[in-house]
Amino acid sequence: MPEATSKTMKAWQFASASPTVEANLKLNLAAPVPPGPLKPDQVLVRVLVVALNQVDYKFAEIPYLGRLIVGSPSTPAIDFAGRVAELPKGAAAGLEVGQLVYGRLELPTKFGTLAEYTVAPRGGCVPIPSGVSLNDAACVSSVALSAYQSIVPKVQLNAGKRVFINGGSGGCGTFGIQIAKLSGCHVTVTCSTPNVALCKSLGADVVIDYKQHNVVAELKRQKRFDLVVDNVGEPADLYWTAHEFTTPGARFVQLGSGAVSVGFILGNLFKTHAPTWLGGGQRPFEFLNTVNKAEDFAQLSQWLQEGKLRTTVDEIFDVEVDGPIRAYSKLRTGRTKGKILVKMWGE
Repeated sequence: MPEATSKTMKAWQFASASPTVEANLKLNLAAPVPPGPLKPDQVLVRVLVVALNQVDYKFAEIPYLGRLIVGSPSTPAIDFAGRVAELPKGAAAGLEVGQLVYGRLELPTKFGTLAEYTVAPRGGCVPIPSGVSLNDAACVSSVALSAYQSIVPKVQLNAGKRVFINGGSGGCGTFGIQIAKLSGCHVTVTCSTPNVALCKSLGADVVIDYKQHNVVAELKRQKRFDLVVDNVGEPADLYWTAHEFTTPGARFVQLGSGAVSVGFILGNLFKTHAPTWLGGGQRPFEFLNTVNKAEDFAQLSQWLQEGKLRTTVDEIFDVEVDGPIRAYSKLRTGRTKGKILVKMWGE
């Protein structure tokens, strides 16, 4: 490890996620550096910007199991933009020490990105394209990758496909609208009244204001959809009524949800595997497991560099004082526009 990281580092950590991660989040000025030496497929990154995701706390807050899954004490967050601090000997091709990179860690992880240094998997650590800012790169890491994998393999760049995105103004939704349009799709989304203009500006063809209309009833009035991407998990009957507003064989892909619990996990397993005659749904269901793929990151990087992907930042918090605590508290409201970022200690 570099001399700067040979002993300890600054990191935000929590020892318990009860009742919430942010309620127990504290700045540790002498946190242990992730253990070395680096494996051939790992990269040590000096973290400069962190983008927060709801998954950062949802796994940790699973009753009884969260602490076992994540570990204790733990540093939250998986997305980053930063600079390569160290590479393993004879591996991690395509990167250089000092190079600006962005990406995401794999879940679950005890050593998250809300720290001076993090160890990233090579598959989730890619160069920041020339002309792209640290903030923009950090925004892309998980949500744009998730949006990409929930849409592009399903529509296969087939112009004319009709996509419904439930929740268009959050992190996944803002990228999902743009990616679906870049794939040649007609896009319908939901959002609340204050975010209608944002969704339209990103390219949505139809915007359903869920504050003013019954979402399922509105969907039934439209031409049937070829794909549903659910970033919200509500209304509760959305999946069970999907056959009434989608084409035969249309896929239902879920990204977002309420609290992750044992019941929620079992419910998704039932939706995924139960046949219709046993009470299962009438459309194929998938709870997306986002995977680091070089080719997907390459396409996102290209679109970002070409200006075809626009990032939406709700607010940037400073890493000092109580910035991360306030950032997670705001994220938890579910009423953010785009991404929440934390600016780290710098260089």
